[in-house]
Amino acid sequence: MINLSKGQKIDLTKGDPSLTNIMVGLGWDVNQFDGGADFDLDASAFLCGANGKCPVETDFIFYKNLVHSSGAVEHMGDNLTGEGEGDDEQIHVDLSLVPPNIEKIAFTVTIYDADTRRQNFGQVSNAYIRIVNMANNQEIVHYDLGEDFSIETAIVVGELYKHAGSWKFNAIGSGFRGGLAALCAHYGIETT
Repeated sequence: MINLSKGQKIDLTKGDPSLTNIMVGLGWDVNQFDGGADFDLDASAFLCGANGKCPVETDFIFYKNLVHSSGAVEHMGDNLTGEGEGDDEQIHVDLSLVPPNIEKIAFTVTIYDADTRRQNFGQVSNAYIRIVNMANNQEIVHYDLGEDFSIETAIVVGELYKHAGSWKFNAIGSGFRGGLAALCAHYGIETT
């Protein structure tokens, strides 16, 4: 298993061409605070073309659209509180099914209803993303985001991307203000 730092990239399939089925696990803990409302963090995936945008709205995988039409990406369901150990949300990816026009899959975490609940990533700790080879259940990559967020309500955690015929992973860790709407705008999805 390889621990990545922000900005590091790793080639996933060059060393293991048989790697096709992976599980992307995202986890976090919520600091103690007096907000009175549950912290509902949501993992999402944006399937992007060469221009970095989602070609169609259904290329956005989240709690209201759990499975991509290609079957390549499946969100395993929403965790409303983040309680307990281990991954809070998981997304399965079959690299062999990713459509040819998709060159990047960005994994993000947002805080549901953050403005109303007055919540932000400054109140979240121990956030991470990990990639597991589902064929042998081995963790290949782990990236801890660290605590360098304050007022942000959305984070691009990392992305899988195609380069020279193989799949790579980039540890991004960049925060956005404006929650899910800001991310959707960034990836070319219209929100109403």
